[in-house]
Amino acid sequence: MALIAHNHLQYIIEIAVIIQIGIIFILNLAPMALNLVLLVAMILAAGFALMFGVDALFLFIPGFTHSEYTHPYGPLALLAVVTIMAAIPIMKEAGINTRSLKLYMGGIILFITIAGGLMHRSFLLFWLFGLFIGFFIISKSFRQQSVFTVKRIILVVAAAVIGFGSLELLSRVLEMSILSPILRLTRIENYATASVEMVIKNTTLFGHQLGSCYWGDACLGGSDGYISLPVTLITLFGLPFPIFYGILVTQKDVIDYMLPGIFGVAFDFGYLFLIFLLGWCIFVMYTGFRILRVYRRRRENGDKDCLGREALLIGSLTAFIAQATIGLFLINRSINGTALLTFIVLSALVVGHIVLVKKK
Repeated sequence: MALIAHNHLQYIIEIAVIIQIGIIFILNLAPMALNLVLLVAMILAAGFALMFGVDALFLFIPGFTHSEYTHPYGPLALLAVVTIMAAIPIMKEAGINTRSLKLYMGGIILFITIAGGLMHRSFLLFWLFGLFIGFFIISKSFRQQSVFTVKRIILVVAAAVIGFGSLELLSRVLEMSILSPILRLTRIENYATASVEMVIKNTTLFGHQLGSCYWGDACLGGSDGYISLPVTLITLFGLPFPIFYGILVTQKDVIDYMLPGIFGVAFDFGYLFLIFLLGWCIFVMYTGFRILRVYRRRRENGDKDCLGREALLIGSLTAFIAQATIGLFLINRSINGTALLTFIVLSALVVGHIVLVKKK
C-alpha cells in the first residue's frame, strides 16, 4: 500500500503529519483555559523533575542502571516550566497573587537543573539556554524590561561555569568519569574530525554513498537508521527498517553523538532534506512569533479567550527553539530517537495554533 512507509524518512514524515493533524484537533477541541493549562503544566513539570531526579540518583546506587531521560524528555520539561513562567504575568495582570506559584516554579527549575546536569552536560547547556530564551520571549510578549542586562548575562555565564566546574570536581572526588565535562570534550575531540570527514566525503543530495555507512555492503545509501524514530515505534508495527540497537562510540556514536544534527540529517537523508528541515524550523519559529503577536494584541484589547493558548504557545515555541538549536548545531542525540518524536510534537504544538475554530 502507498501509505506504508518503506524507509525511515517516509516513516518520520508520516508520523509528523499524523501528529500535526492530531494536535490541531486537540488544541481546538480540548479546553484551553489558563487555569487548566497551568495545572497540566505544573503536573508535567513535577513529573519530569521526579523522573530526572530518580534517574540521577541511580548513578550513585550500585546495581541500578540509569535511563538518561533528559535527552528525549528535557524539551517537554522546558515546555512545562516556561508555560508556568508565561502564566505568571497573565495572572498578575488579573490581580492574582502569584508568590506561591513563583516558589513552586523556582524549586522545579533548581531541581531539574541539578538532576539534569548530573545526567548530561549537554542537557545543562540546553536547559540554561532554553530558560534564557523563555525569559526573553516572555519579556517581549508582556512588554517587560529586557532580560538582556549585563547583570543577568554575567549571572548566566557564572551559573554555567559553576555548574560545569562542580560536575568536574564531583567526578574527580567520586572517581566517576561519567560526570566529567572534560571527558565529553575529549570524546568530541577524538571523534569529531573523522566524523566530519566521513560525512562530507560521502553525503549526496538524497543520502550517502553506497557502502559508506556501518552496514558496509548492505548500506542502503540513505535512511539507514542514523536518524530514526524510537525503536519501539518501529518494531511495534514490524517495519523492516535497519536499526542500530545502541551501538556506541566507534560505530553509530560517530554520527549519533559526536556531531551536530545537521551532519547526521545530511548524511542519512541528503542535503535536500537538510535544507527542507532548516526551512521548516524557520517557518515554525516565524509562525510562532506571528501568532504570539496576535494573542498579545487580543489580550491587551481585553480578550481573555486565548490566555491559555498564549501561555502554551510561549512554552512550546521556547522548547522548540532550544531543542532545534542544540540538536541541529551541537549534539545530534538531542534530536534523534525519542527526542525526534519530542521535536515533532513541539513543532506541531507551535504550528497547530494557526487553526483556531471559533466557538459560538
